[in-house]
Amino acid sequence: MSPEMQNAAAVERHACPTCKVEPGSACRTKSGKVAPKYHTPRFQLVPSLARSLDVRTPADRRPGTLWTPGAAVVVPAVPTDRKLAPVRLGYARCSTVSQELQGQLDELAKADCHKVFSEKISTRVKHRPELAAALDLAKRFKEAAPQQTVILTVTEMKRLGRDADELTTLARTLQENAISLEMLRGPLPGVYDPSGSGALLFAFFAAMAEAEREGIREATLEGLESARDRGRHGGRPKVITDDMLAITRARMAKGESVRDIAKGLTITEGKNAGEAPSAASLYRALAEADQAAS
Repeated sequence: MSPEMQNAAAVERHACPTCKVEPGSACRTKSGKVAPKYHTPRFQLVPSLARSLDVRTPADRRPGTLWTPGAAVVVPAVPTDRKLAPVRLGYARCSTVSQELQGQLDELAKADCHKVFSEKISTRVKHRPELAAALDLAKRFKEAAPQQTVILTVTEMKRLGRDADELTTLARTLQENAISLEMLRGPLPGVYDPSGSGALLFAFFAAMAEAEREGIREATLEGLESARDRGRHGGRPKVITDDMLAITRARMAKGESVRDIAKGLTITEGKNAGEAPSAASLYRALAEADQAAS
């Protein structure tokens, strides 16, 4: 028997949690056809296939044709106390495009994660697609095998969120679906069950994270206030200076277009120093200057 047929036989010893077919049959699509692949929650019930990305339906099951039930399979009872290997789903996140995820990805790979989800997105964005996808897959694992330990693994707590409401909501989601949380480093590395003592840990970290953010905010405001007292102002350096505006107005008076004028100007500060400003930036600076003068 080929490896493909062996895999199919192993998968079909289980009913499918997704399409609800009984043991002995291939998976079924919503349109009533033989599915080209077995549904993930089904083949992950087979320990040897649990880490596979997909398991294809053999040709003899005629994928794409009208689905009909296969021969019934008598499945021996599985001891309810059998321990399955934990399934780890990794999640990596950083806030900006300039930051690197590779360090987190390397740590998660060493942690033996079944699959890793990653994204570059700020915690200020409430919906993070890859985190949602990781949680969705974790839920599907638990639906397929309720007795299996499923762990969401991150390098540290701040990869998940920074404010109390967000972390509390996440803790509730993990608790309701019996999903554990693992942190690889930080003050208290380890695996925590949100339905047990882990719930207290979540509350503690949420409070600490919010206190840290509030502390940073207060320190920033104090720094800006101190700078203002010394005659300095926070924020980014101006791209369009007063001298550039004066030159622009003088050349506009001679009939030149803002687009042509912008090409002849040079930004002197900031990350775009040495480059010409865009016409849009120049228009905006002129409008802001006019508004301030009115």
